[in-house]
Amino acid sequence: MPKKLVVAMECPALRKIQLKLLSLFLLSFAAASASYSVCAQTIRIGAPLALSGGLADEGKKQQAAYELWLERINAAGGINVGGKKMKVEIITYDYQTNEQRAQQLTEKLIVDDKVDFMTAPFGSGHTKVVAGVAERYGVPIIAVASAEPVHNQGYNNLFGSLAPSGGLVDSMYTYVKDKAPNIKKIAIVGRDDVFPKILATLMAGGAPKYGYQVVHQSLYPVNALDHSSAITAIKAAAPDWVYVTGYTKDLVLFRKQMSDLRLEVPMITMVTGPAYREFVEGLGALAENVTSATWWHYATPYKGDDVFGTTQVFFDAVKKKTGQDPDYVHASSAAALIALQKAIEKAGTLDRVKVRQALTELNIMTFYGPIKFREDGMNSVRNLPIIQVQAGKPVVLYPPEVRQGELRMLKN
Repeated sequence: MPKKLVVAMECPALRKIQLKLLSLFLLSFAAASASYSVCAQTIRIGAPLALSGGLADEGKKQQAAYELWLERINAAGGINVGGKKMKVEIITYDYQTNEQRAQQLTEKLIVDDKVDFMTAPFGSGHTKVVAGVAERYGVPIIAVASAEPVHNQGYNNLFGSLAPSGGLVDSMYTYVKDKAPNIKKIAIVGRDDVFPKILATLMAGGAPKYGYQVVHQSLYPVNALDHSSAITAIKAAAPDWVYVTGYTKDLVLFRKQMSDLRLEVPMITMVTGPAYREFVEGLGALAENVTSATWWHYATPYKGDDVFGTTQVFFDAVKKKTGQDPDYVHASSAAALIALQKAIEKAGTLDRVKVRQALTELNIMTFYGPIKFREDGMNSVRNLPIIQVQAGKPVVLYPPEVRQGELRMLKN
């Protein structure tokens, strides 16, 4: 040890100063350690969201649902992890409805932000891209996507709160065959995108089984602004039923152009437009009597062991926060986080492998309904609601136990 230092340490006055500095250093170190400890006690969930661009309406609904769940779980002290409550942080970025940006931001969330788990953006196409990134890093990801080709890629870490799209087809055909036996010929139009295309294909493939004749089938490109050629062809085919898949803006435009070109049929089904307030507001009287199939409706009286507890509590929370009635996007997004929470609690750890295993074993009832994941990560099939816009709002036609109205035809 240098001599000067020895002399300094032997001086009582200097020793007092040194001890004071050491004490301050230790206090600072303790504060820093405490700060680090607080950070270490936070569960981080990454969420790329479409807050602008073509899927912004859906992305903002996801965001609202996430915030409502987050407020409640943190108010309760956080998620119980092996007997210890841990607060939750959700880290979001706007991927602007851009597939490449969604992929890049997912990697950033995992590598730079070091999230523990992920949620996927709305829509099967973007879910597929994001899930591929999460799979490479072994991060469990909870999605709001119903297309089976997204879930059959061999991903071990992808789970979804929606039931398979095929359930929407079976529910619709079964109901219409019973309630409108005069409907025989169907025209099917779908957006050339993962979920809408699959649903249109399933609908066309299922027609013969239920005794329907497909008189027109076509796809329209993403961002299409003119449907006149398809509508003209449909008009010539003279169907009883027009069935269109896509997202809200597509369906509003298609319905307006049907009216402009005077295409009138007894029955119009659009999936999933009528589930959304934006659809009804965008169309006004033209939305009347348009039917749809959906994954959830607030009329379904479920009760569960979660931060909302009942459908009514969730309805009230969304209504207060957003000023609008909740639809299946709100509900399935909140349910996705509830499923992740329950899996973490079941695993008793943040270990991704163990949480993934807990997700495969999950079997719970929530405000949204039952959640039990199949081998491919999709939520198990259940009775899915059929709705129709009546007097400016969607009412439930099926299943019978929650029916609010009877099927109405557009023309005789």
